[in-house]
Amino acid sequence: MITIKAEGVYLLNGKELAGNAPLSPDQAREATMAYRILRSHEVPAEQPDGLMHIRFDAMVSHDITYVGIIQTARASGLETFPLPYAMTNCHNSLCAVGGTINEDDHVFGLSAAKKYGGIYVPANQAVIHQYARETLTSCGGMILGSDSHTRYGSLGTMGVGEGGGELVKQLLRNTWDIAAPQVVLVWLEGKPRHGIGPHDVAISLVKAVFESGFVKNKILEFAGPGVANLPVDFRNGIDVMTTETTCLSSIWITDDKVEEYYRMHGRPESFKQLEPGEVAWYDSVITVDLSSQESMIALPYHPSNAVSIHELQANPEKVLREVEEDTIRRFGDKVHPDLLSKIRDGKVYADQGIIAGCSGGTYDNLSEAASILNGKSIGNDYFTMSAYPQSTPVYLATTRNHIAEELLEAGVVIKPAFCGPCFGAGDVPSNNGLSIRHTTRNFPNREGSKPGQGQISMVALMDARSIAATAANGGVITAATDIEYSDTHKPYSFDGRIYEKRVYKGFGKAMPEEPLRYGPNIKDWPEMPAMQENMLLELAAVIHDPVTTTDELIPSGETSSYRSNPLKLSEFALSRRVPEYVGRSKRIQEDDRNRRAGVLSPELVKALAVAGTPTEATSFGSCVFANKPGDGSAREQAASCQKVLGGDANICYEFATKRYRSNCINWGIVPFTLDAGVPFDFQVGDYVFVPGIRQAILGGAEKLEARVITTDGRSVPITLNVKGLSPEERQILADGCLMNYYKNKQ
Repeated sequence: MITIKAEGVYLLNGKELAGNAPLSPDQAREATMAYRILRSHEVPAEQPDGLMHIRFDAMVSHDITYVGIIQTARASGLETFPLPYAMTNCHNSLCAVGGTINEDDHVFGLSAAKKYGGIYVPANQAVIHQYARETLTSCGGMILGSDSHTRYGSLGTMGVGEGGGELVKQLLRNTWDIAAPQVVLVWLEGKPRHGIGPHDVAISLVKAVFESGFVKNKILEFAGPGVANLPVDFRNGIDVMTTETTCLSSIWITDDKVEEYYRMHGRPESFKQLEPGEVAWYDSVITVDLSSQESMIALPYHPSNAVSIHELQANPEKVLREVEEDTIRRFGDKVHPDLLSKIRDGKVYADQGIIAGCSGGTYDNLSEAASILNGKSIGNDYFTMSAYPQSTPVYLATTRNHIAEELLEAGVVIKPAFCGPCFGAGDVPSNNGLSIRHTTRNFPNREGSKPGQGQISMVALMDARSIAATAANGGVITAATDIEYSDTHKPYSFDGRIYEKRVYKGFGKAMPEEPLRYGPNIKDWPEMPAMQENMLLELAAVIHDPVTTTDELIPSGETSSYRSNPLKLSEFALSRRVPEYVGRSKRIQEDDRNRRAGVLSPELVKALAVAGTPTEATSFGSCVFANKPGDGSAREQAASCQKVLGGDANICYEFATKRYRSNCINWGIVPFTLDAGVPFDFQVGDYVFVPGIRQAILGGAEKLEARVITTDGRSVPITLNVKGLSPEERQILADGCLMNYYKNKQ
């Protein structure tokens, strides 16, 4: 179904793949849609540095991130929003934890929209990416979002998900700076069979490229005859999942279906036809045969851990036993997974079905699910099912066209637009429950379980069509291609009147005199110290997992209620992966305070003696080692919580995503890497001493000679890399964080 070619290729006239052409690869790369859009948004650098410097057309944030972004920008000199900035309230709509604090943040968001000239989307009106699709996209445009699934390529808009620091830069009229990326052609052929949905294609794509890192930090460019065979909702569903490939962004050719989309949404001027130039160069090619696509299931704990539903049906014991074994490797004897009990009479039973969020809650998905369930029942046994239309216009259309009626009659619970099931804040299954979901991720704890407290439940990703087929089959996991159904509902028609009545649209109408409204949980960032001449680090967490996700660095779910209180939120850092991390980091902070007061712990005395450095010229903080940290969410709290706890560095072999590395830099956490093959067999409590780090960082050094001082007194040399830092990033690290950098510039 999917084939990968690592060699570069020319695309001629958008139709023919060729090995040779009259233009060089560098010349022809400029004819890709991706480079045309990037170049049109590029700002000339004051001093050439080999990077692209990009300004976006619009930005989006949700209510886990926008308070921190505004607080950071305000501390850095924000006066007004210079571009449309939409703040949605789709991640923390439920006020279940902490009294009034969630709604206090929403009120703060509205007051900020009034003061600085922003767009405010009240709770349950729309999930972040659907609102952007409906109101902010444009062919040839670029949108920056503080959510990793910021992807609108199927609508001709390059979307980029980054941590809050990058949005702050845009609010202060600065740029997003990247090395010129490679572009990968995703060539679509054929037409999906009846019953195949966007999640089936997306899961197969993630499976094909994630583990190898084939498209990491590259741009995916979708073209080929198969595009015309996909409705726009189908394209959106594939596109939003490209985040899980670890690509940088995505872009698709546009056609009459996209033109109709913009016309229906009252924005015909936002459409223009996008296609590659006559001779375009791609660094590699992924070919997708849509006609051979199978119904898929992505098993815990990653969208790439996928098999076809038919493969699961053929050998359920082997497949589920492997998941159980993986669970034990991850969590040890804290939990007791029992997926094999889901097999009855050779069939696998799910406990829950969910269709939700930016990938699942589309009109087309809900329409087909209702068609499958029409006249049937999900039953009154253990299996339950919920559906979340992704915006009020979508919800309204499902009501008018009898889709909601048919789902309700079958026993499905319909809930308002909310991203909770995507990150563990809604529809949490029971212990040892197996939830099948058309959402974006199935990482550990994304369904809300807490292994540290003996709880474990698991999520498998499936397309809405197969979830509905499973529900109609009494919870037996079923491929939608194996059943007969027809969808006779009317096509989607957008009605945006509810937005006109409820959404605050203040761009260009800033009211500087408007006060920001604070709740008691909204706190300013603590002071961040600048980098000293030397750096002494104590290892507070050492993680040898192949990949460490953002959700492990800072759990989602109930923790999001504290996202506006840096000190309280930091209490959750690594809590589900290394529960001892917070206590260790606080102890290191206390040792540092005592050191600056002239009182040194015996361990510090020994370490500084081995280092042979004066204490007054040396900083002391905590450090996290992980093989490959930062896969998944763009939430900057993964880095800021470490900084609040006194974290000064990460050491790894590579960063899973650019966005997590950028988050570390913007919070003054030095992003050290090791050369592949260099062993790191040091332990929690060992020290890492980096002499002359400030001068080296500011001087452009990319290799730093350091020493590990072990608890038994050994001094082991180690080389740490800091490759690819821009001059601005080096100054941010030296100043201690992005806020300090802007304060110093002022």
